Amino acid sequence: MPHNTDRIQTTHVGSLPRTPELLEANNRFQAGEIDLPQLGEALDEGVKEIVRTQREIGIDIVNDGEYGHTTSGAVDYGAWWNYSFHRLGGLTPTDEDRWNDAEKHRSSPGHIVLTSFPDRRDRERFRDAYEDPTAGVLAHRNTVSQPKITGPLTYTGQEAVAGDIRRVKDAMALNGATQGFVAALSPGSCARVKNEYYATDEELVYACADVMREEYKAIVDEGLTVQIDDPSIAESWDQINPEPTVEDYLDFTRLRVEALNYALRDLPQEQIRFHLCWGSWHGPHTTDLELKYLVDLMLTINAQGYSFEASSPRHGHEWKVWEEHKLPEGKVVYPGMVSHSTNGVEHPELVAQRIEQYASVVGRENVIASTDCGLGGRLHPQIALAKLGSLVEGARIASQRLF
Repeated sequence: MPHNTDRIQTTHVGSLPRTPELLEANNRFQAGEIDLPQLGEALDEGVKEIVRTQREIGIDIVNDGEYGHTTSGAVDYGAWWNYSFHRLGGLTPTDEDRWNDAEKHRSSPGHIVLTSFPDRRDRERFRDAYEDPTAGVLAHRNTVSQPKITGPLTYTGQEAVAGDIRRVKDAMALNGATQGFVAALSPGSCARVKNEYYATDEELVYACADVMREEYKAIVDEGLTVQIDDPSIAESWDQINPEPTVEDYLDFTRLRVEALNYALRDLPQEQIRFHLCWGSWHGPHTTDLELKYLVDLMLTINAQGYSFEASSPRHGHEWKVWEEHKLPEGKVVYPGMVSHSTNGVEHPELVAQRIEQYASVVGRENVIASTDCGLGGRLHPQIALAKLGSLVEGARIASQRLF
């Protein structure tokens, strides 16, 4: 994960649009019509193509598009999390979809309880918009059932993650890419599955840390960077009803950070990047917790780089947070310069200006231009690739000014 030396480098958060062929293979795999090796045949070709596309656009730090993370369809806001259901033991399937099934859990002072999606505070505030199928807030996503934890968690994804690693490394070699990453679920986000086995929140989160560590280690042992996907650090704020105090929320979140650092112990920081976001559905996000409350806790995570939303309408102003919160020596940031939450393709000049804002507060060598969140499952493929092109062109313009 090198710092910039002569130009602004570019990357993205991970998920990229799947091809129709891969979407069909995913559907057949989830229906039990094909097994993992047969799905792998579709993945082999898909990853070669998406890495080639990234390199042709000019992306420096590439990945497999998260193609190995099973998706439910062209629109899927949860593949980053749902893929783990195929890689963990101790789960029992249910027919519950937490985006649609309301559980009216309420928090009490000092005691945090996560509610289901329909009972979240942003959804309560904009109930009509969220439930209007023509409004575009939740688009036309397929129903995805989440399992529950009924026994001790184990990691069963060795074959799957080995396939992710092999495919991206092979595709990098074919396309001249020297830097690559693979995304993996954080313990805190893993622990959001309904739990009927572990006695305490702490036991659950640390059990998730133990199993997900196997995936992190497999990735870094093969020379790739692991990106820890952890919307739970920021997004869970909206999932608590009624709104807690910031202090209580940070205590709740600190356990998840400590468990993540436990899972990352002894792994090389230069091969670890952390992704924070406030949830990738296209809602108003008026109940997002501001970055200024989260940044210091985020910086305690044992990663070299920190990825976060920086161009969305709710968080585009937060570059100024870094005027008061100094980036530690040797660290880098991956601010999102283009957003997953709008169909408008950002002008390269706007991208350049955003990069320059971050360079002014953390240093030009420490800014790697990225996306707010994954573009796959959120945007049409044509728009997603156009945004990556604008990102690269904006980085080129900024580089001319900064170096």
